[in-house]
Amino acid sequence: MAGCAAVAGVLTLVPWGDDGAPPAPGPSGRATLAAGAGVPAALPDLTALISERSAHVTKHPKDDESWAVLGSAYVEQGRRTGNHAVYPQAEHALKTSLGVRPQGNVDALQGLTALANARHDYRAAKKWGEQALAASPARWTVHAQLIDTYTQLGDAKRVDASLEKLQKYGKGPAVLAGASQVYRDRGWREDATAGLSDAVALAGSPAEQAEYQHRMGELAWERGEAAEALRWFDDALRADPTHHASLAGRARALTGLDRGTEALTVYRSAYTKQPLPRYALELGELYESLGLGPAARAQYERLRTRLAQDAAAGVGDGWVLGLFEADHGEPDAAVKRLEAEWKRHPGHQVADALGWALHRAGDDKKADKFAEKAMKDGPHSALFAYHRAEIQRGLKDPGAARRYFQEALRINPHFSPLLAPAARQALEELGEPTEDGPAQMQPPTPEPATPPRPSSKPTPPRATAKPKPAPPRQSTEPTPPAQTNKPSPKPEPAR
Repeated sequence: MAGCAAVAGVLTLVPWGDDGAPPAPGPSGRATLAAGAGVPAALPDLTALISERSAHVTKHPKDDESWAVLGSAYVEQGRRTGNHAVYPQAEHALKTSLGVRPQGNVDALQGLTALANARHDYRAAKKWGEQALAASPARWTVHAQLIDTYTQLGDAKRVDASLEKLQKYGKGPAVLAGASQVYRDRGWREDATAGLSDAVALAGSPAEQAEYQHRMGELAWERGEAAEALRWFDDALRADPTHHASLAGRARALTGLDRGTEALTVYRSAYTKQPLPRYALELGELYESLGLGPAARAQYERLRTRLAQDAAAGVGDGWVLGLFEADHGEPDAAVKRLEAEWKRHPGHQVADALGWALHRAGDDKKADKFAEKAMKDGPHSALFAYHRAEIQRGLKDPGAARRYFQEALRINPHFSPLLAPAARQALEELGEPTEDGPAQMQPPTPEPATPPRPSSKPTPPRATAKPKPAPPRQSTEPTPPAQTNKPSPKPEPAR
């Protein structure tokens, strides 16, 4: 479920125009300055900016720039808090700005691009973003947004072109982080880690530092280093206690370290502060893995409620809902939903989810085609490999199934509290290949060497001062909550 969700692109608020006065010192001014640099703003500063701009446009309803600032601030607030109910307010503000100044209003177009990305309406994001670039080709923050858009649409060529323009027109750690995300999405982990490490060292504010530390934690988690991931998430929370995504990351890492009871407490806190469907699903599956069936079912009901609320706010969560239905609901309904998602944005995540739903619905032959698409030139995902393994087992190919189960556990042995144990059990059932067995039962081939980067390499920040060194890592973890007795052994999920 990487990615969904989510979606962690550069902040899209717009700076004051060249003819306007600089923002006054204070929270709203800090948020505006952060926006101009293309970096995250602190949540309290965003709240102050929204309050100030709301009051301003009430008195000055023809101020198109302030309407655009207000709408973009609502988008970022909704993304950071999970309160998607503010998206209609964001849309109203941005379209009001566009109505006041229909021509050349790049700020409003950029805000609408961000809003469409946040709603997972990537075709609309493409439309708005390309209109913004037609008016202002050098607006590098739009190129950063379109990287996410084109990734979800499965358009690798346009991703490369956007990355090249981002590096040409942009500067600073946000550009390094944007390039790192492209490398991560293509499975180039060393390149992704190197660029993001530089971004952490160059971060200029606690909110910015927390965002990049969080992404370092995500990379560590995806390669199976739960303890390292936990340290990064803790660093992010020390830098910015309101970085709720790092709280969810911390819960994920604790689960991987077999600290399930503590992880439950942290997950509940993360979901309360940022109630994203992904967190609801992960928490429900953690309950299930610990044998807490009633709690899991109650959490799945909360997930359904949350998905309905998102739909009312114009957010498309078909990918998460499809995965949930495939595993915990009606696989046939999941297939229909995910086929529609595939038509809207055929990226790696949707390909994997659709392949899995087809497998759960009994169509392994068709499922394998989508599983192959998901793994081709995409991120090294333990979940993708596990899904491919189960599909191969359904196709009666034990050798291929064994290889993909092994790959899933090699990538991240803790990738899911339900599915990682299922992968180990499956390997036990498959047994070892015989020495004189068929070719498909031979040991897995080593992972290929990291392919070269795209022709456009990240441009180092154009700063006169030397980059500050990465902050020292703290060797101790925050004192964890009191933990109850170790839960009973995890039941094997029904597959």
